[in-house]
Amino acid sequence: MSTIKDNIRPVFPFTAIVGQEEMKLALILNMIDPKIGGVMIMGDRGTGKSTTIRAIADLLPQISVVRDDAFNSHPTDAELMTDMVQELINSGQSLVTSLIDVPMIDLPLGATEDRVCGTIDIEKALNEGVKTFEPGLLAKANRGILYVDEVNLLDDHLVDILLDSAASGWNTVEREGISIRHPARFVLVGSGNPEEGELRPQLLDRFGMHAEIRTVKDPSLRVQIVEQRSQFDQDPYLCLKEYENQQNQLKSEIVRAQSILDDVIIDFSLRMKISQVCGQLDVDGLRGDIVTNRAAKAFAAYKGKLNVTSDDIEEVIVLCLRHRLRKDPLETIDSGLKVRQVVSEVFN
Repeated sequence: MSTIKDNIRPVFPFTAIVGQEEMKLALILNMIDPKIGGVMIMGDRGTGKSTTIRAIADLLPQISVVRDDAFNSHPTDAELMTDMVQELINSGQSLVTSLIDVPMIDLPLGATEDRVCGTIDIEKALNEGVKTFEPGLLAKANRGILYVDEVNLLDDHLVDILLDSAASGWNTVEREGISIRHPARFVLVGSGNPEEGELRPQLLDRFGMHAEIRTVKDPSLRVQIVEQRSQFDQDPYLCLKEYENQQNQLKSEIVRAQSILDDVIIDFSLRMKISQVCGQLDVDGLRGDIVTNRAAKAFAAYKGKLNVTSDDIEEVIVLCLRHRLRKDPLETIDSGLKVRQVVSEVFN
């Protein structure tokens, strides 16, 4: 008998994706520690950005939610539950929970603010005379991933709302005399093509990491990618079976990293060096320092270590800082290269 699971459209396995190591690492680290603040992926058309982002959600363990709750409320963590669920707990009621896959929500370019934030259920208001809140995409994305393709074409006002919610972990809606606040703790992943324009610097700065994707030039790698895609399109289940062991291994590495993350230590001398790099690069604000510290800890946890080394920092620091440098139109050197130069001066 076929189950609903068999009828769900299969997703290309994350471990089968060839190349694009920068993007894959940035996504994995954000899954280990969502507080890194999301990732902006800029790159050429047709380089597998959307495929990779959809594939990462498949690697995450299921989460426990309060059943029939539109906001994916956590049954025990007050930071991840609605006020209504908290009231139920305080009044001594027992909650019915269920396990769900980590939500992966796509935000379409034409989305309105009401669709993103939620709005008043007009039908109920007219028929029953009750003002009820109709949750938006931010509610659906709570404790999951919110993916915005072509984020550089999205209205700046909407990008602002997304970044505010991602940073605070809450979404507040004031509509027709109703005030609603609900948790909106998600990993924001944006992708875009630089040919279609850059994101404003003040918006770009609020993404934790920035990965750059280039089209693979090596002919043998290109052939490998094309063959893999063709095989998957012909028989997705065979391809999933082939990569099952690698997928499970990466899954368990992410789960282990999440469990030891709080115990990872980064020495004061290394924290000083990170801040020295940020100072020398003239990075505005302290976001760069904070994100690099977080990412280095997540990377160490991913490698199964409890102490961050300078190598761990060097692996992640370009991803954390390259989009925070001030743009100089006369500058000929690539921002990633500039970060690497300063890092090698400070660390070596």
